[in-house]
Amino acid sequence: FFWQVGLRVIHICLPEGSSKDEIVNEILRLNEDPDVLGLALDLPENLYSSKVLNAVKPEKDVDGLSDVNLGRLVRGDAYDCLVPPTACAVMELLEDLGGKTVLLVGASGAMGAALQCMLQREGAATLSCQWKAPQLQAKLHHADVVVVGSTKPDDVPVSWIKPGTTIISCSRDLLSEKHNHGQQNNHAAENTVGSLAIAMRMQNMVKTTERWIQSQQHRKWDLRCLKLQPLSPVPSDIEISRAQSPKAVDVLAKEIGLLTDEIEIYGQTKAKVRLSLLERLKNQPDGKYVLVAGITPTPLGEGKSTVTIGLVQALTAHLNINSFACLRQPSQGPTFGVKGGAAGGGYAQVIPMEEFNLHLTGDIHAITAANNLLAAAIDARILHENTQSDKALYNRLVPVVNGVRGFSPIQLVRLRRLGINKTDPGTLTEEEISKFARLDIDPSTITWQRVVDTNDRFLRKITVGQASTEKGFVRQAQFDIAVASEIMAILALTTSLQDMKERLGKMVVANDKKGEPITAEDLGVTGALAVLMKDAIKPTLMQTLEGTPVFVHAGPFANIAHGNSSVLADKIALKLVGEKGFV
Repeated sequence: FFWQVGLRVIHICLPEGSSKDEIVNEILRLNEDPDVLGLALDLPENLYSSKVLNAVKPEKDVDGLSDVNLGRLVRGDAYDCLVPPTACAVMELLEDLGGKTVLLVGASGAMGAALQCMLQREGAATLSCQWKAPQLQAKLHHADVVVVGSTKPDDVPVSWIKPGTTIISCSRDLLSEKHNHGQQNNHAAENTVGSLAIAMRMQNMVKTTERWIQSQQHRKWDLRCLKLQPLSPVPSDIEISRAQSPKAVDVLAKEIGLLTDEIEIYGQTKAKVRLSLLERLKNQPDGKYVLVAGITPTPLGEGKSTVTIGLVQALTAHLNINSFACLRQPSQGPTFGVKGGAAGGGYAQVIPMEEFNLHLTGDIHAITAANNLLAAAIDARILHENTQSDKALYNRLVPVVNGVRGFSPIQLVRLRRLGINKTDPGTLTEEEISKFARLDIDPSTITWQRVVDTNDRFLRKITVGQASTEKGFVRQAQFDIAVASEIMAILALTTSLQDMKERLGKMVVANDKKGEPITAEDLGVTGALAVLMKDAIKPTLMQTLEGTPVFVHAGPFANIAHGNSSVLADKIALKLVGEKGFV
């Protein structure tokens, strides 16, 4: 029936004899699948344990049997909970319960608890007992409605039920007993809940889908701000930071409208935000963009970060206006130098300060790895071209794998750029092989340097290639600070993973001996660079001292920067604050 209401159902059959742990593992996998909006269980009775039922996320629990959903039902939060379909079906069949006595027989566990709660709300006097209870006959005789939750034993005659009693059976073998009941007590009205329960389960599925659609829409933040307790004299920045207890980052993410599958949590106070958010909120109007700038820098900075954080704390924590601070990640060079960190100052800081100022989520380390991989590829390519024939180079670049030799996509791009319109490696002429295999990099024109995110003055000018294995290929080189890498600038300016990959491929690293530029794409490392940067492209969510949101992303070195943290952090923040918010 599900397809008739526009639902797509996937039926997962686990092997017979699967243990509870195996079932729970499958449930946990489905919990994290963003394409699965609801989860219904159809298990043998002995496997419906609390462990299994509570493994299902409450928002995906279309059977309504988890402790969270039952708790909400008992508390009266009907809108927030999902009610067990069988209980809903029973209530649909019953009318005008005020003053009537309803007996639940063999209805235990979550379904029994839900039924008792719902019947009592409708004014029914609700009793419950098991089939073997000694007072069962008396209770059956006085009941106006009997709800059967499990199979009736043969030693309990239907004649115990008084004429005119409404019988509703939730037992799976109801249909096989129906005619016998009719013969023995033709005054009793019996109803089955099977098909109706299926319909109620579908209704729950529709409800979860509607909630998911609502969650995709932008809404005003429900932010719980942290209280400041200013002291006089004002303590040091680190003392102020450590005195505040930050919110858990998943709580902050939920407050500002991020979905569970849109964040990747790093510890308690940091989370990466996925770029899929931009697709979800693509129709949401942007907020207003404010740039805090400065001039005449001092050795200790100018106060741009402090002013930025002070502004968003005032707007959000005190004026209840959605606002987001977008800051650059500080380099460890200045952090361990005279300037120090860049988390702001006084009572306008990003917290925890130590997390912000040091490794954060490893973005700068990813840039260091990508930058130095490219530097290594340049020197390795020069060495191999100096020591090998065209044929040997070609065999290394286009090896035979499982008896087949083929060009990679990036090699096909290079061939087209060289004017060689061939796709079969075996058809290239000797001249074309030489043209393809050799970059002929001029070492004196190499502009791509290695980087390290530490102030180490003795690396400003170095000599590489002194080991005997480098065949005498020695040249002068240098280390730059990691945040001055062109990869950092690309991270700050990129708009998507594909855009970043294209920009990385176009980076010019040197010239060949004819004066033509050599790019990262010529070296065939574009994919490797993009893979190293796949997590760094996601902005990091943190918070201010007053619990307002902050994006920390990129960190282009100040004297060569373009002014903002990253285009992506700004674009995401502008969507999250809404049309009346500020970034």
